[in-house]
Amino acid sequence: MRLGLIGFGNIAGTLLDLLSKTLDAPLAHLCVVTLPEFAAETEARLQAEFGAVAQDISVVGDAEALLAEKPDLVVECAGHGAVVAHVLPVLRAGTDVIMVSIGALSDAALEADLRAAASAGGARLVLPAGAVGGIDLLSALGAAGGLEVRYRGSKPPRAWTGTPAEAAVDLANLTEATTFFTGNAREAARDFPKNANVAATLALAGGGFEATRVELVADPAAPGNVHEYSVVSPLAKYSMRIENLPSAGNAKTSVSTVYSVLREIRNRIGPVAI
Repeated sequence: MRLGLIGFGNIAGTLLDLLSKTLDAPLAHLCVVTLPEFAAETEARLQAEFGAVAQDISVVGDAEALLAEKPDLVVECAGHGAVVAHVLPVLRAGTDVIMVSIGALSDAALEADLRAAASAGGARLVLPAGAVGGIDLLSALGAAGGLEVRYRGSKPPRAWTGTPAEAAVDLANLTEATTFFTGNAREAARDFPKNANVAATLALAGGGFEATRVELVADPAAPGNVHEYSVVSPLAKYSMRIENLPSAGNAKTSVSTVYSVLREIRNRIGPVAI
């Protein structure tokens, strides 16, 4: 496989480490998109830490250069801004994209543009389950309509630093679980782009952004990043609670998110997909 990576932060580094440990053979080629000012540093780190993950490695600065490397699959893990700058042209060119920044689809116009780009290019925009489970069942039930989905996301206070939560509660001095946001999934994904991808995933798989109710909680006793949701449909009812460990170096991201992307890649490479 020729793999493209948009971004080279915590998620990309963890993913490459997992690929190096789990692939039966190195990738044919790895191309990483990064900002020009970080190109030299990125290339040096790739060669030093991940040289064995691919037979050949390149670093580029934009989607055009990425496409020139002819990737079979591209993984976006660089945030909402990268979706506009890089994912749209990659889809238009006919290359499938696994998009980690699912919350970007809370922008209805951008969602429409991405769908149109994928359709025009004959490509697929793959939305991994990320830090939450049961997305297969939720998506299946969605075809019957009548869904009621409620989601509650609880994380340690430090995971909410740099977000609007800081204006709502005193994160540094919390002594008990405090709900600081109640609304729908579109509002949550818009206002907490690095923390509410799960809410967006549930909305897209289920009844939509407006119909998916969300609570966000800062909890000093949280065992990690906790995702809880309940589903009521005419066909079935279920609830789920997942306690995720945060990714090393980024308390906002659950480490299982990276494993979800790894699963998508391995399903493309292996003889059996599950």
